[in-house]
Amino acid sequence: MDIPPDGTSLLERLRHEIGEITPAQAAAECAAGRRVLVDVREDAERAAMAPEPSVHLPRSVLELRLAASGLARGQPLALICSGGSRSLLAAATLRALGYTDLRSVAGGFDAWKAAGLPTRQAGLDADAADRYARHLRLPEIGIAGQARLERAHVLVVGAGGLGSPCLLYLAAAGVGRLRVVDDDRVERSNLQRQVIHGEARIGVGKAESARLTLAGLNPRVRVEAVDARLSVANVDALLDGVDLVVDGADNLSTRYLLSDRCVALGKPLVHAAVHRFEGQITVFDAGRRRGRSPCYRCLFPLPPGPEAAPNCSEVGVLGAVPGVLGLLQATEALKLLLGIGAPLDGRLLCVDLLAMRFRELALRPDPHCPACGPEPGTLAVPDPACGTQGA
Repeated sequence: MDIPPDGTSLLERLRHEIGEITPAQAAAECAAGRRVLVDVREDAERAAMAPEPSVHLPRSVLELRLAASGLARGQPLALICSGGSRSLLAAATLRALGYTDLRSVAGGFDAWKAAGLPTRQAGLDADAADRYARHLRLPEIGIAGQARLERAHVLVVGAGGLGSPCLLYLAAAGVGRLRVVDDDRVERSNLQRQVIHGEARIGVGKAESARLTLAGLNPRVRVEAVDARLSVANVDALLDGVDLVVDGADNLSTRYLLSDRCVALGKPLVHAAVHRFEGQITVFDAGRRRGRSPCYRCLFPLPPGPEAAPNCSEVGVLGAVPGVLGLLQATEALKLLLGIGAPLDGRLLCVDLLAMRFRELALRPDPHCPACGPEPGTLAVPDPACGTQGA
């Protein structure tokens, strides 16, 4: 809509054509059932507090959500935004779509609050609304998605090169509970890539060091530090209650064991591995999608000897490589928790950062896989390799 040629501003014209009511008038009419209050602010603005009662219909997606709102064209509506301008523009849009009885609340929600009119917490407290404001602006996340993250429980095996960036971004994103498993201690040689630790933490257990860092980054997240090595004896207890598992290990025994138990217990597994300047990442979800998704044994049916998979301490690694792969793991984990996008389920993303090339390979479930196939077989697990729990 263009500014009228006579010099009258667009908002002034809309005030005249649509009309405004005070917050007190709007509250009285809504309480009496004569009008419905429609909050056209965005999710991030509404997250901490909203007028009561009100229907939420953000102006940025007004046309997309209108059909699901249940608002009839002849229904009397009062539109409210933060200051009283966007509600006029939203009213103009609704008028063009055939809505006939529209009013804009003068002064918006700022005036509503100043008048002491009824409000309610709309889903997140003020700290969360501010902290996750950029998430709340994404229609794919919004208040409902952020609440979903807050309820999530993730196990991260390894607080090393992969686990460090993954943990940082899961905590920053607001994943409510993180269980970190690592039996190693922080060494100076770790600091080149394991960015969750620092010089002052040398000698401290990695799981505890990670917990301390994450508590400073986001105190809303509950972090459980487990100073232990994943084993046959404790794996089921560590998987208990979690929604998703991130594999940040650097040895074959942990990878096979973790994959086998995730299949058995129906947990999605975000796997990554690094080697010098290269890495790979995929999602194994055979526990929930048997016959449709592969597991680790579908990719590597027989465990090779330890010499076939040397760890970082033996061959070295560019510090940024596990950083990139760990960030990709965090991204895949968040997508799975939110139920958005296309996870790397059935796809292996191979990354060559020295050449800066990415290629993707299709992975299919093995119908004869002893772990996820229709006929369970013997699950040979290699002896624990030298090295720490996390890459």
